[in-house]
Amino acid sequence: MNRMQRLTLGALALSLMVGLSACSGMSTQDRNTALGAGAGAVGGSVLTGGSTAGTVGGAIVGGVIGHQVDDDDD
Repeated sequence: MNRMQRLTLGALALSLMVGLSACSGMSTQDRNTALGAGAGAVGGSVLTGGSTAGTVGGAIVGGVIGHQVDDDDD
């Protein structure tokens, strides 16, 4: 992994952590959507070598999956 990819991945991780600090007032479904989008963006970026399309596509897919996760505490 070259230096630019590591910097991009680090920036994405930092943005995710800072963004999630505002999740205290979110519903569980909203939080799952945000977590899924963040994880999908990082995964898409890594899998496509930092491609913008891969990052955005990963965020979309991850957000949809996170939105569909059902947290049954029964």
